[in-house]
Amino acid sequence: MCDLLCALPGVTGASTLFAKNSDRPPGEVQVVEHIAPRRDHRGTATTWVEVPPHPVLTLAVVGSRPKWGWGLEHGVNEAGVAAGNAAIYTTADPRRAPDGLTGMDLVRLALERAATAAAAVEIIGDLIATVGQGGSGHEGVRRPYWSSFLLADPQRAYVLETSGTEMAVEPVVDVRAISNRTTIAAFDAVHRHPRQPVEVRVDPRLSASVHALQARPVNVAGLQAHLSSHQGGPDGWTICMHVDDPDHGEVTAASMVAELHADARSVVHYLIGHPCAQRYETVEV
Repeated sequence: MCDLLCALPGVTGASTLFAKNSDRPPGEVQVVEHIAPRRDHRGTATTWVEVPPHPVLTLAVVGSRPKWGWGLEHGVNEAGVAAGNAAIYTTADPRRAPDGLTGMDLVRLALERAATAAAAVEIIGDLIATVGQGGSGHEGVRRPYWSSFLLADPQRAYVLETSGTEMAVEPVVDVRAISNRTTIAAFDAVHRHPRQPVEVRVDPRLSASVHALQARPVNVAGLQAHLSSHQGGPDGWTICMHVDDPDHGEVTAASMVAELHADARSVVHYLIGHPCAQRYETVEV
């Protein structure tokens, strides 16, 4: 489970803001990583598969990931691109797909390679088409899923939703929130999972995020307060998540709010653990 939000400069009065809570199985360790730049991708080994060589040197990235995996839940690169994903389920069964790139792998590859949000959309689309999306996003259990992505830079942002190799892209007009369901109207009409309980576990969180983005101007403090909140569904299925069940639980394991500046270095506010009980650290990228 995850919740992502962004707001473009027209409604912040300054920079693009990008925010995400990463919800993961209880007990899973997540780490913040500073990924060094200027590496060439000569057959990079991701979580489950190797990607083909890439001719362009990588960009520096700050991001958060489960310690067992290669990919990132969310992050920001030195070009001011932010990216994150959320698990979604559709009419296509991800359990039938062979191991490929997880959504977290695609987030990291996009951040290492993309100088703009539009380039990140293209990179993820090309990788899904050529390498494939698949494989478990959890340690010790096969639990694959498809991904919805939020990708932003200092001027623009996009939502990219996937179902296997099927994809849809929608530009962000001013603000946007996504969660663990399809949200692009035409894509949702065709691909929405018929039995996923989104009305209880997803829609209340998504509605809370949409409401939080109505404040003007949207600012860092407001997004941090939202990510720390317990708005949403029952039994802990809230923005700051507390479903502490060893088999089917989800808890917020990491949180990030990023300021993407057009004329300066990006500022990343991040924490590991529940945002309702932790303080954000700050770093420039």
